[in-house]
Amino acid sequence: MDVATRLIRAVRGTVRYKLLALVLFPILLLMPVVLAIAVYWGATFSYDQLYLKVNTDLNVADDVFIRMQQDYLNRLSTLAESYSFRTALEVKNKQSIQNQLKSVKKSAGFSYLHVIDQGGAPLYSEDIQGHAMLRSSSSLLKAAKGKPAVGVEIFSSEELRRESETLANTVELTLIETPRARPTDRTIEDRAMMIRALYPVKNSRGELVAILDGGVLLNENFGFVDAIRDLVYGPGSLPEGSIGTVTVFLDDVRISTNVPRKPGQRALGTRVSDEVRTQVLDQGKTWIDRAFVVNDWYISSYEPIIDIDGKRVGMLYAGFLETPFRVALWKALAIFMLMFLLLMAISSWLAIWGAKSIFKPIEAMSNVVQATRKGVVRRIGIVASRDEIGELAREFDSLLELLHERNQEIQAAADQLDHKVHERTAELQQKNEDLQRTIGVLQETRQRLVNAEKLAALGELTAGVAHEINNPTAVMLGNLDVLIDELGPAIEPVQEEIDLIVDQIYRIKEIIDNLLQYARPDEYAGYMSDVDANELIHQTLKLIRHYQKKSSFEIRLELHADQHIHINQQELKQVIVNLLVNAIHAAGSSNGWINISTRNWDDKGVAISVEDNGPGMGNEEMSKVFNPFYSTKGQGEGSGLGLSVSYSLIRHYGGNITVQSTAGEGACFTIWLLTKPELVEDEETIIEQLHAIEQDSEMSRRKSPSHHPTTTVHSQLNRNL
Repeated sequence: MDVATRLIRAVRGTVRYKLLALVLFPILLLMPVVLAIAVYWGATFSYDQLYLKVNTDLNVADDVFIRMQQDYLNRLSTLAESYSFRTALEVKNKQSIQNQLKSVKKSAGFSYLHVIDQGGAPLYSEDIQGHAMLRSSSSLLKAAKGKPAVGVEIFSSEELRRESETLANTVELTLIETPRARPTDRTIEDRAMMIRALYPVKNSRGELVAILDGGVLLNENFGFVDAIRDLVYGPGSLPEGSIGTVTVFLDDVRISTNVPRKPGQRALGTRVSDEVRTQVLDQGKTWIDRAFVVNDWYISSYEPIIDIDGKRVGMLYAGFLETPFRVALWKALAIFMLMFLLLMAISSWLAIWGAKSIFKPIEAMSNVVQATRKGVVRRIGIVASRDEIGELAREFDSLLELLHERNQEIQAAADQLDHKVHERTAELQQKNEDLQRTIGVLQETRQRLVNAEKLAALGELTAGVAHEINNPTAVMLGNLDVLIDELGPAIEPVQEEIDLIVDQIYRIKEIIDNLLQYARPDEYAGYMSDVDANELIHQTLKLIRHYQKKSSFEIRLELHADQHIHINQQELKQVIVNLLVNAIHAAGSSNGWINISTRNWDDKGVAISVEDNGPGMGNEEMSKVFNPFYSTKGQGEGSGLGLSVSYSLIRHYGGNITVQSTAGEGACFTIWLLTKPELVEDEETIIEQLHAIEQDSEMSRRKSPSHHPTTTVHSQLNRNL
């Protein structure tokens, strides 16, 4: 037997383990579930907060990016509105203009700075030897209308090279193969992302005379991204060990970043994953999640960079290293779990210690019970506990003392009982003698019942013969009356013979009347009285008790009727005896039983049922069961008149007999008797009452269904009538 099975049996067998299991269940099972939920929620909540932070960081970086563009435009505004620059421009002092352009370019950090006309043609440059490129865009058209413009523009390699060979060589960047990036055939990125600011210069009359055109190259502009990073991730914004990073993408290529590829080297030329590119560049959405950036996991956020024409030309990234946050999170969760386990251990110890005060008195009571069962006198003794269990233990000791006293009293009473047994034995012998005499009376009664059944059968047969003879005699009398009327005086020669015929016919009628009176034994059987059906059943059972000596069967009684019926008691006994005898023959096996029940038939009368578990009957047998001389018993075992006579007796009092049976599942005969019967004499009244009683009995059976699924048959009674 394995350990688990023994543990289960121990838990089931003792109160100690049941109580401990009940107490420790919420601690050892539910609390770990709560812990797991808390850990999961804590981790999820922490990362949600990190995503909220990186989203805020991206918004700040975007604001700084836009503000820095506006700062470049403001520097051009200051130059254009200065008195010295406007004066030099009016007098066309090229040297002064170049000096001022050179000073602003250096202080503001412009990559180039020119003065152009409204068509974009170069007028002056900050470099005496330099030359301005001619590049038209929507921002130039806006500035030509006298409105300042600033925004991001993408310069091709040729456009940048016309401006400066040095700038063109600076932006060339070899693409580094990056896992999960979208496949591409390009190996070099030579385009430039430029913040271009254009500011219109007007004279004293408000006329546009020139446009200041300045550009800031973002490719490998580390000062630009580091300035944004310092503003977004200032001191104290990140935990120790974490780093904040900002990246500017041209398309999906990192052209300016402070994400390290290796110590001392920035991750220039690496590309973003295809998943981020699809969501940000293709769909124009913001992407916020944890991501593997170059060589480590970062909490990352991306948004598209829109150029001056409204096209998505790159991405702005802000993020910070995840590892310090993850380490801090798991450290906090570990401390929380250790505290939780410590608390759970303390709670378990307290639960076990508290449970001992409960099951210790119970175990003591169990030991006393086992000792008492073995006949050893033992008591619980002093119990320190003052709670309900302790009180129960003390009361248990008191109960044992009381039980001991009662046992002594019982022993004394047992000694007196022996004497009374002898007295009762003598009384039982006297009762047995009385029973023997009763059995003799029952045997005589049985013989009388047999004779009554034979007489009833003979009376039924006689009634049928008398009925058949009565009809032709009535026809004969009628025809003789017609014959006498027709012959008139001519009948005198044969008058004596005709009178003789009439006398003989009346003699036949008298004989028939006597036969009909004999065929109606109910008119001569005695008087009617109020009968208690339950008491009558008990009396009737005495008449068939001798059958139990011949056959092994069980009689069950369910007597619930509380109404009396008005009927001839002896005739009803005869009917019930007939039904019981038939049931005994059907159920006379080793497992046979007969169920006799009475119940109220609404407020009309009483229903008496006799049910057996014999072989039952089919529909064809039930259709003939009330016919005279029809029997389901074997050859020579019955006359076939018992049920026919019984039905005749019951219907005389306005009642009915019905049968329910299924082949192989027993049969149930039910007698329906009225509390105040109306004696039925004529055939039409019998038929009408039979139909009414049959309907009522059917409704009553539905309210109180039989034990067997049956079919009710009324057995061709109308045809028999």
